[in-house]
Amino acid sequence: MSEAIPVTRTVDHGTAKLMPDVDRERAWLLTVDGAPQSYVDLDDPAYLEFEYARRLGYVLDVVAEEGRPLDVLHLGGGALTLPRYVAATRPGSRQDVVEADRTLLELVVEHLPLPEGSGVALHAADARAWLEAAPDDSADVLIADVFGGSRVPAHLTSLAYAREAERVLRPDGVYLANLADAAPFGFLRSQLANFAAVFEELALIAEPGVLRGRRFGNAVLVVSHRTVDTAAVARRTAADAFPARVEHGRALRDFIGAARPVHDTDAVPSPEPPDGAFGIG
Repeated sequence: MSEAIPVTRTVDHGTAKLMPDVDRERAWLLTVDGAPQSYVDLDDPAYLEFEYARRLGYVLDVVAEEGRPLDVLHLGGGALTLPRYVAATRPGSRQDVVEADRTLLELVVEHLPLPEGSGVALHAADARAWLEAAPDDSADVLIADVFGGSRVPAHLTSLAYAREAERVLRPDGVYLANLADAAPFGFLRSQLANFAAVFEELALIAEPGVLRGRRFGNAVLVVSHRTVDTAAVARRTAADAFPARVEHGRALRDFIGAARPVHDTDAVPSPEPPDGAFGIG
């Protein structure tokens, strides 16, 4: 490797750093401006270090029968953790990854290359613009993990965006998103309201402490027109090293409360995390 380890590079939207994990031989942590973005083990792409990534993985494991290839659209790339996971657990899947930061993509491909024949196509583009140009009924799963710095950009938080996601998904498709918020959950409730206006089935996965308003944290949104096996997901999240709850049905409708969908003209980014919420110690 021509650059020193850890690798630091100025990318389009900040300073990216790749740091090797001393406990796993070919594992790397990607940070951008000090905020953890991705963790990848090149020898074990099915290993998911971050709690929110495991929760997304638990859903990916149950959206179709084990091993069945899927067409997956990823909005947000990072170090390509979930595309690697899908390629390893569902060989033959076709995946598109849309990442706005071209220089970051180049850094990841250079130092953490995808395996040959992974079926993953990379695109340096804006997530909303790519989504609006994507064909109808073209994805089995759409995963949104887009953060500008530590915030979800405003143009990915509106009802119009949710409708575009629904258009691109197949009728039995599933939309997944990594979001972050804290009590009183104004942002999270508005996002749920957006998708409740478009999809019949919603679920939310988060740690009890986050749901009770004790701290800022991640919440994984799961939406579809069909029933997802939330019981199987709940069993896995409950057994995780950092247990989480799966809320759905009436409890989730109660959580949404009086929140209303957000239009493009009123959309705002997700809230700024408090200092140290996602930092490296």
